[in-house]
Amino acid sequence: MSRLPRRIVCLTTETVEVLYALGEQDRIVGISGYTVRPPRARKEKPKVFAFTSGDIEKVLAVEPDLVFSFSNLQADIARDLIKAGVSVHAFNQRSVEDILTMVETVGRLVGAEARAMALVAQLEACIETARKAGEAIVARAGRRPRVFFEEWDEPLISGIRWVSELIAIAGGEDIYVERSLCQAAQDRIIAEPHEVIAREPDIIIGSWCGKHFRPERVAARPGWDALPAVREGRVHEIKSAVILTPGPVAIEEGLPALTRLFADWAEGNPV
Repeated sequence: MSRLPRRIVCLTTETVEVLYALGEQDRIVGISGYTVRPPRARKEKPKVFAFTSGDIEKVLAVEPDLVFSFSNLQADIARDLIKAGVSVHAFNQRSVEDILTMVETVGRLVGAEARAMALVAQLEACIETARKAGEAIVARAGRRPRVFFEEWDEPLISGIRWVSELIAIAGGEDIYVERSLCQAAQDRIIAEPHEVIAREPDIIIGSWCGKHFRPERVAARPGWDALPAVREGRVHEIKSAVILTPGPVAIEEGLPALTRLFADWAEGNPV
């Protein structure tokens, strides 16, 4: 008899995405209401929790033998589930390397290590492709485009680590890279929007988690009309479900999206 977990609850979308990619979706008995990858999961799996709030009884009702949670943001629910006798594995992937490690770990926990390693190899190939494209971008323009990535607007937040790393891989320069080691969003708050003006980003990328990015609001901020990114119309959105999710989608879809934006900038700014 297999001793591997058979009834898994995933409290964030990344582990749902990985289990489906590994062909192990039948083990999932509950998901977060914020799950978006793959889309079919929302139709097939019961939603038992939000992200940081919900009814623990709904989780317990599906009788999980393992729960996947994410970071200190879900520390309270992880604590309560452990007190209730449920096994919990809390992931805390914050970097590109962490994402790959998460994929490997999920694979090992469900007995799909070979498939997980194949998925990691696929993701590593995506990274290498983007890295070469990034080098070509820098060679064409003679420098990296300066990028302001806005993960929230009120208050202004930037510097999330895996996005900063993806920007660098794709050939860009995150203008708030020094904040990328700050885990808490409150530590990445930009106190004064004029700070961004001084850093003169060539490209602005917005990804407001939970709401639609509004480029016109960005351009209307006092003094921001002088920014190269605003003057040249290089204020773009990458959906939060793509770039702010620390799972395979950030590498498979987020990284190529960054590469396309940077390549377009390089075309207009050749050496």
